[in-house]
Amino acid sequence: MRNRLILQEVTRTFKDGGNERMILNQLNLEVAEGELVAVMGPSGSGKSTFLSIAGALLEPTGGRVLLDGESIGGKDKQELSELRLRKIGFIFQSANLIPYLKVEEQLILVAKLAGMDKAKAAKRAKELLDEVGLSHRRTAYSEKLSGGERQRVAITRALMNDPAVLFADEPTASLDAARGLDVVRMIAKQVKSRRKSAVMVTHDDRVLPLCDRVLYLEDGKFIKKY
Repeated sequence: MRNRLILQEVTRTFKDGGNERMILNQLNLEVAEGELVAVMGPSGSGKSTFLSIAGALLEPTGGRVLLDGESIGGKDKQELSELRLRKIGFIFQSANLIPYLKVEEQLILVAKLAGMDKAKAAKRAKELLDEVGLSHRRTAYSEKLSGGERQRVAITRALMNDPAVLFADEPTASLDAARGLDVVRMIAKQVKSRRKSAVMVTHDDRVLPLCDRVLYLEDGKFIKKY
């Protein structure tokens, strides 16, 4: 079983009033294909920094990150952008849908950016929307969707280019309990069936039983494992 996401001795420091502040301290993590890992921790524990580095949005001060066996180190901005487009799917706290695009168009745009054939993109969008029960909403604009429907669109958009790794940042924060559980259940199902490695940053204890592992981040280290 492959580890599609690997962090090795990842360190990140920031200058704070002339002092160097340690945010991540030799952090190690391996996430296997088909595995959903939850990361928890108090505000200021480094969760956002961890997610930014693992998602190739921020360069670590030390250590390295491997996405599907490919190191993000030494790449320029354009190469990192292409890597994110090919290897990573992001699901955010708010769905971040483009208001002037219909549901199906949200997915087609991502595929177009990656250079996917138009017919293939249309077929894949249809299959993904069918899987999450949104085929009847494919021509709807985001303002007409419920919060849960928006997050389901966000999940399909994240999967559109068949990424190796999924990152979810507080995906249930704007949802009630039932819809939040539905969304995480859907993420977990897609991770298993499509053999992705996935990390979800969350404060929502209710969704933890749906995860394969729960890691607790404090002072830049994983100090507690459930």
